[in-house]
Amino acid sequence: MFKLTAKALACALSLTIAGLAQAADPIVIKFSHVVAENTPKGQGALMFKKLAEERLGDKVRVEVYPNSSLFGDGKEMEALLLGDVQMIAPSLAKFEQYTKQLQVFDLPFLFNDIAAVDRFQQSAEGQALLKSMESKNITGLGYWHNGMKQLSANKALREPKDARGLKFRVQASAVLDEQFKAVRANPRKMSFAEVYQGLQTGVVNGAENPYSNIYSQKMHEVQKFITESDHGVLDYMLITNTQFWEGLPADVRGELEKINVEVTAEVNKQADALNQEAKEAIIAAGTSEIIQLTPEQRGQWRDAMKPVWGMFEAEIGADLIKAADSANQQ
Repeated sequence: MFKLTAKALACALSLTIAGLAQAADPIVIKFSHVVAENTPKGQGALMFKKLAEERLGDKVRVEVYPNSSLFGDGKEMEALLLGDVQMIAPSLAKFEQYTKQLQVFDLPFLFNDIAAVDRFQQSAEGQALLKSMESKNITGLGYWHNGMKQLSANKALREPKDARGLKFRVQASAVLDEQFKAVRANPRKMSFAEVYQGLQTGVVNGAENPYSNIYSQKMHEVQKFITESDHGVLDYMLITNTQFWEGLPADVRGELEKINVEVTAEVNKQADALNQEAKEAIIAAGTSEIIQLTPEQRGQWRDAMKPVWGMFEAEIGADLIKAADSANQQ
């Protein structure tokens, strides 16, 4: 009988020690993204890691995987839903299969500038979109600016007719497909990691990106012209797995929420500066000519692409498009 009791005590002690060790293990947050570290998103991920580990000590460890080193942009959403990563910040164009409302951010020439984007994202309508996918196990934590998109190609794009017949890389977005079809160009879906090679080999002739993406991925080395069109926004939504987020200890989740607010503000503050630095670096490299559109030329592009709004009004919602458009007037 004594042997059984001793064995039981040893087992209980072993379980207690294991439980204490387990309690001491940090919560691991894998943060995967597809861009370089010297971009707004790359800097934001590193800032999140730094603050989380400084303020939460041994409770949390954040592992950042940049440049598609863990999952590419075709797999990262699936990985989040499976729990293989805990945080990602996909482009807003990546959510159409989870909610059609977020297609509002892909509408061409909807926002005049990044300030208008920011006003809409901070509005009641913009904030509601962060919670619009929780039934799909996706919780939005905030919007991270990357910047306004510019058109790049191996021919000068000054008027819509200049894009006819060209093959443009696009994200997997029905809106972006129609955007290029509106100027009689040919959209080609391609993962971000493949864009440089696609441009280099001629699989695609052009693309649309903020300056920071163009420079960090060396696209300017394989694109002779960049048209400063500011025709759309390429921003991100920082998201997490809803089940994971709600399962965190309340004190940890609360501190991470505070950190996220700080990081989001800093990312959005720095995004414009990073894009300006990238633009200047491209000019200094001398590999691409940057084309400045006249107001008349930009108006031609806008007129050619604006019919796309009507194609998606029923899916997105007329009121949401109106709220986004009204952000230009403030």
